[in-house]
Formats: sequence, C-alpha cells, structure tokens
Amino acid sequence: MGIPFDDVVTLRHPTKLGDPSEITVNCPDKLGLGCDLFRILLFFGMKITRVDMSTDGKWCLIVVWVMPNPETRWNLMMKRLIEACPTCSSASGISYYRAELLRPPKTPDVFLLQFCCKDRGGLLHDVTRVLSELELNIKRVKVSTTPDGRVMDLFFITDTRELLHTKKRQEDTFEHLRATIGEDLLCCDIEKFVPEVTACSTAPSFLPPEITGQGSSGFGDNTTHRHVTMRDPSITIDNSLSPSHTLVQILCEDHVGLLYDIMRTFKDYNIQISYGRGSAKENRQCEIDLFIMQADGKKIIVPNKQNSFCTRLQKELSRPLRVAVVSKGPDTELLVANPVELSGRSRKAGNRSSGMGSVQSPTPRSRMLVGVAK
Repeated sequence: MGIPFDDVVTLRHPTKLGDPSEITVNCPDKLGLGCDLFRILLFFGMKITRVDMSTDGKWCLIVVWVMPNPETRWNLMMKRLIEACPTCSSASGISYYRAELLRPPKTPDVFLLQFCCKDRGGLLHDVTRVLSELELNIKRVKVSTTPDGRVMDLFFITDTRELLHTKKRQEDTFEHLRATIGEDLLCCDIEKFVPEVTACSTAPSFLPPEITGQGSSGFGDNTTHRHVTMRDPSITIDNSLSPSHTLVQILCEDHVGLLYDIMRTFKDYNIQISYGRGSAKENRQCEIDLFIMQADGKKIIVPNKQNSFCTRLQKELSRPLRVAVVSKGPDTELLVANPVELSGRSRKAGNRSSGMGSVQSPTPRSRMLVGVAK
C-alpha cells in the first residue's frame, strides 16, 4: 500500500499575481498532525488566507492557501512538511493514533554553541536569524557583555536535520556565522552535551508567575509589562448538528500563528479534527468551523470539559504573547513568554513574520532574558 512520495505534499503556485499559493497534504491521519504542519508553516513565515481539512479517521486531506513570499525556501519547506506526515503503511485505524500518543517522543541531542566576538547593535538578531535559516532550534541562550565591548554567547541548540554531530554540519554553521559577524568573530565552538547537563539546561522556566499568567498583575514600579492581547474571540460549541462530532465555531482576530495556536490547544487536549474550514476576512477577522471528537471517538458532552476547553482556547487566542521590561539597577531585562506544546515544542516564527532585535538601554549594560511559559 502506498502513494508516490511526491504526492504526499503538493504545491501549486498561482497563475495570477497577488493570488495565494495552494499547498495540499494527502496522507494518513494522526492526532496532532495539524499542529505539526501549521508549526512548520509558521516557521517558514507563511501567511495563511484559507484552509480546508477533512479526514475519515485514517486518511486526511488538508488544503492550505498561503500568500507567496519571494524569500521562501519552498523546497525545504515541502521537505519538512513531508517529514511531518505519517508513513502510508501506518494508516491502520484509530488504534494507531492511541499508540502514537503513548509513545514517548524522541529527545533530540542538545549541543552548546559558544562564540566570542565584538559587540554591536543587532548582533543577537543576526545570529538568531542565521540559526533559524540553518534549522537549528534554540532551547536556551545566555548572553554576557564585558566592559571592553566583547560578547560571550552561549546557545543551547538542537538540529532539525540531526546532523550537528558531524564535522561538515559544524563547519557549515561556523561559515555562516563568520559571513554574518565578519572579522568581529574571535572564536567559535560546538560541543555535544551529556545527558546530565542537558537535563539541567531544560529545567523549569525561570520566568516569574506574573508573566506566565499565574500570579498577580505586576512586578513593581520599575517594571513595564503587558500581554499582547487580541479582541476577545467568540467560541461556540454545538452538539446538535452531527450525531458523532462536536462543532466548534471560532470568530476571532487574526494574528501570526493563529492556526498553530488553535491546533496546539487541540493536540494538548487529544482532540481530533474530522472536518474543518477557515478563512481570513479583509477586516482581520477569521471565521473557523471545526467538527471534532475526542481520542476515544466521542463528542465533548460533559459541561465541565466544554468549559475547560473553551476557556483554554480563548486564553490562547486572546493572549498569544506576554512581554515585560524590568529595570534592575544598571541592567534592563526583557522577558518574553509564549505557551508551548506539552511535548515542549513551541512557535518559531519565520524570518518574514517576526524577529528578535537588539535591546537598547540608557544604562551602561543591558541584558535580555527570553523564555517560554508552559
């Protein structure tokens, strides 16, 4: 049993300037597939204008319309989408999906990238952009600046291609960093972490409860904090239109990563989407209809489960990002937090959709702390 490899994910570019490109995914289904696919589209900076999804519980068809981008690496994106799809031989029923949920995810090897260079404005932005283009995922960062204007950066990273243990992949990373930093790069090194150190590097978030949404509403007089808040979304649950599925209707304001935020929430709740359709309007409003069921194949009937799910989804769509700036004597801390999946993966916007710039401070030193909130 099988279909041609090239037919799992297909791409059709528009014939008319200004029209969206069409990406079609035709593969076996699994719980969380939509979350994995939309995370990849977000990574490559895709702006989604419309989506159609359908599945019979074994096989799924997803069609996504995205606005073309001259900087998009289409071949690489298609490769990553294909890798996220289950193999054709795995389409053997819902029991497969349950086994998939119970199977612990493979823990990627963590490497320490450390380099020393002369400081300049926008350095961190340029380095993170290079790592993103190389498909190196940043798990944690420690940045230190000396009084003489030198920077020692420590990046805890994983490799999407799983090749960072090879000399060729490491040399390729060095060359890209040299091309970006130039003669200011003084030294650079990559080494693999042992499991004990890796466990320490992935310890629980150090972010205070105020920014994670679990504490009071402020840090104090020396703190500027805010949640990147959207207009309150409208979420409606209806069990009367289908004998086997719950209809979830979402009307909300559009933002970067909207579909990923929705799919991530569904994945965390072990909810499968059997049919869905969504589109973005000119006024930045999105209308999304999803026919869903739980992992056991039943509708969401219990009121407590409905309320819990709607509350969580409303929170994720209205507050996708939390930011705080804290002044501590000569230092300034920028805290940025966004939710992650239960697996530990999180949004990583593409180069065109968002970036990380330098932090300017009137004090002699500035420090940027970036983390994620679960």
